[in-house]
Amino acid sequence: MSSQDRPVYLRLRDIIAESILDGVYGDGDALPSVRAFAAQHGANPLTAAKAYQGFQDEGLVVVRRGVGMFVAEGASERLRREARTQFLEDQWPRVVDQMRRLRIEPADLLDKVN
Repeated sequence: MSSQDRPVYLRLRDIIAESILDGVYGDGDALPSVRAFAAQHGANPLTAAKAYQGFQDEGLVVVRRGVGMFVAEGASERLRREARTQFLEDQWPRVVDQMRRLRIEPADLLDKVN
């Protein structure tokens, strides 16, 4: 399934997760308001709220009434751990198969890292 085939709220969730993983928002940092985030990404505020609600349900975002939403303590490490597991279990096996098919050696990849 391509990224465009995924529901908008999941794509917005990915944007938030990537921002946390990239250090744009660290543990304890305020997230943009639902309205601001929706406007920034051309989405309906209710759809953006659904993406935020998913993070809140998972304990990755905390709400401070009257103040806003904040990245929960430990959220970045938890997201990193989950993303690493997903990559190694779902994506990496396909990468390895493609490398074998194309006869790419691990050393060839090291030349491309930097």
